[in-house]
Amino acid sequence: MTNPPGLLISAPSSGTGKTTVMLGLLRALAEDGLTVQPFKSGPDYIDPAFHRAAAGRASFNLDSWAMGAPLLGAIAAQAKGADIVVAEGSMGLFDGVAKPGELGHGSSAETALRMGWPVVLVLDVGGQAQSAAATALGFRMYNPDLPFAGVILNRCASPRHERLTRLGMERAGLPVLGVLPRRGDLTLPERHLGLIQAVEHPDLESAIAGYAAFLRAHVDLEAIKRAASSGPMGPSSVALPRPPAQRIALARDAAFSFTYPHLLEGWRAAGAEILPFSPLADEAPAPDADLVWLPGGYPELHAGTLAAAERFLTGLRRHAETRPVHGECGGYMALGEGLIDKDGTRHRMAGLLGLVTSYEKRKFNLGYRRAELLADMPGFSAGTALRGHEFHYSSIVEQPDAPLARVFDAEGAEGPQTGSRRGHVTGTFFHLIAEASA
Repeated sequence: MTNPPGLLISAPSSGTGKTTVMLGLLRALAEDGLTVQPFKSGPDYIDPAFHRAAAGRASFNLDSWAMGAPLLGAIAAQAKGADIVVAEGSMGLFDGVAKPGELGHGSSAETALRMGWPVVLVLDVGGQAQSAAATALGFRMYNPDLPFAGVILNRCASPRHERLTRLGMERAGLPVLGVLPRRGDLTLPERHLGLIQAVEHPDLESAIAGYAAFLRAHVDLEAIKRAASSGPMGPSSVALPRPPAQRIALARDAAFSFTYPHLLEGWRAAGAEILPFSPLADEAPAPDADLVWLPGGYPELHAGTLAAAERFLTGLRRHAETRPVHGECGGYMALGEGLIDKDGTRHRMAGLLGLVTSYEKRKFNLGYRRAELLADMPGFSAGTALRGHEFHYSSIVEQPDAPLARVFDAEGAEGPQTGSRRGHVTGTFFHLIAEASA
């Protein structure tokens, strides 16, 4: 059995327009009557929600650094019933960690190779013409085993510019699947962690429809469909991650939204009940929940609102007296004593941990994490090794509680962001992706 045919949309670097190409392509193919399965290569928290809006089907992360072959196969099996798969790469095509872990480097090229998806390379050809072919040819030849569908030329300035750039591609023997004229309105709003969240976009449906019309006018959709291919189906009998409890109160709003889709799908598939609530709307977690889970997000942008959310804070504190509470990144920050915003104002948080964080004193924290638990956390016992990803700008001012884990980066260096535990409450700065053995 094989997966539906697929493609991976990548680029030489970030900022070349691959996300808008991805969204336009997803919607255009769906408009053609195809059932389109989106995926995201790598640990990005934001893009899958945009993919879902464009394709009408849940998007999932595939991560060759954090996920073993069984879990990759189980996630790839979510494409069952689709006519075509379209995956979006992260950063540049071959960008990953410097030192491979037990599983891999985590690059988009690695994902494409494992899944058998040919690569569509989105090239920003601004400021060059025939020379763009040298860049594309280098990517094509860097790993000759990597299937390569062709290129989409982005930000082309004129018909003459297109003609010259095509000449270079023809000389290099590289198929041109589309040429996108330069347009200043084809960008998505961004903030400090990248794109704004899909739920915050002022008119996302209109934007995606515009991208689709633009792609339809300038890209050979039939050639893209023909180029799609795939490798053998992975071991789909392997289950997705198990739920950490039966009834899970999950914070979900503009302040708390970064939960990997494969985790939620695994929790639901195993029969867990997910009970969403909004701290920003001052909603308390369900009083009969077994576990409260606060995902990452942007509490630093809503600290005043959260500090004033008495029903939320009272319900959270009451739950923590007898049952577990866990927070990741932004959720971890909200469990602490205080959060200092960009203006230096300190806001009182839940006070379930002693953690104090500052967005005024910004420190960029980015990368894969391997954690060895020193104590139990929801769903995992002490001694378990977990894999995750960390991405935030907040720094720790105080962290008086017992550490939850020893935490290492992708190259094995141990770091200070150990997470915390106190009573029934645990928290980490890394976002959980998988158990290390999965």
